Amino acid sequence: MTSPDRIRREFPGISTRAWEHPADRTALVTLRSLSGFDTVLRTLSGLLAERQHRLLYLATAVRVDDKQFREIHHLREDCARILDAHTKPEMFVLQDPQANAFTIGMDQPFIVLTTGLLDLLDREELRFVVGHELGHALSGHAVYRTMLMHLMRLAAGIGWVPIGGWALRAIIAALMEWSRKSELSGDRAGLLCGQDVDASVRVHMKLAGGSHVDEMSHAAFLQQADDYDKSGDLRDGVLKLLNLELQSHPFSVLRAAELRRWITSGDYDRILDGRYPTRDQDKNAKIGDQVKEAARTYRQNFDQSEDPLIRTVRNLGKDAASAVGTVGQEVSETVSKIGKRFSEWRDQGNSGD
Repeated sequence: MTSPDRIRREFPGISTRAWEHPADRTALVTLRSLSGFDTVLRTLSGLLAERQHRLLYLATAVRVDDKQFREIHHLREDCARILDAHTKPEMFVLQDPQANAFTIGMDQPFIVLTTGLLDLLDREELRFVVGHELGHALSGHAVYRTMLMHLMRLAAGIGWVPIGGWALRAIIAALMEWSRKSELSGDRAGLLCGQDVDASVRVHMKLAGGSHVDEMSHAAFLQQADDYDKSGDLRDGVLKLLNLELQSHPFSVLRAAELRRWITSGDYDRILDGRYPTRDQDKNAKIGDQVKEAARTYRQNFDQSEDPLIRTVRNLGKDAASAVGTVGQEVSETVSKIGKRFSEWRDQGNSGD
């Protein structure tokens, strides 16, 4: 385990672009282009009083400072110094047995950590989480997370929203997709703060398997991601998409694998060496370049993926007739099995009358 007192590299003037996943930035651009998005954002901004939102946690949670949860306070100070953050978001500890952390707020974002998370993680793992949430705050993610949180709560009663229900669902789906990508950005910021690869993986191991990390293996855990990617048939590829559809966070195993992918790409080491974009260069950054980088990343992942659904799509491009036959056969088999099971269920029901 890494010593909490060791010297970590600091990144003067670092831009959030250094840790933002290109798909995170591109998903936000796509989100903002959705019809009705600006209307929903303005509506929520008017309805949600920032002070009232913060007062709720001020009254129900414990504010982190040099007198309360001092160790967490020091971790926040360290992360802010490492990422050269000009502002340090308020932090609260909330009594909740579920391990969770989030950054919300429309104007002045603040961070909430649950007691379940504090009980689960050690100091270096908590440093990763604090850095992860600070990364969200610095990247401006809090406003969209707050928007998603409230839209999910109000989705069942959307009559007051001055747009159609389907448009709202499209915005929620787009926010979900962006949220999953933004978690990858947060993980990168957390790693830059802690500079401890093992601790970053342990966080995801514990979120997946609990505190019994002595019963788990770092290498075997990452191997699960490889097995997940390439195992199964076309039906499994579709089921993966369905499983992920309503998730605001990527699955823990896949997050660890994505962080490993970022490290092996060399980007992490380049930042440690001082080769990173700075804030004074942000005004010259072109969103078109970010879109191209996101497209390159998606293409690379697509070409390298062993997922059965993606393999089928790749084969479709190479041999359309063959791929269509494969898809048709898989779908036909699936429908046949479903029909058979339904008939068995119906016959059993009739025999019981």
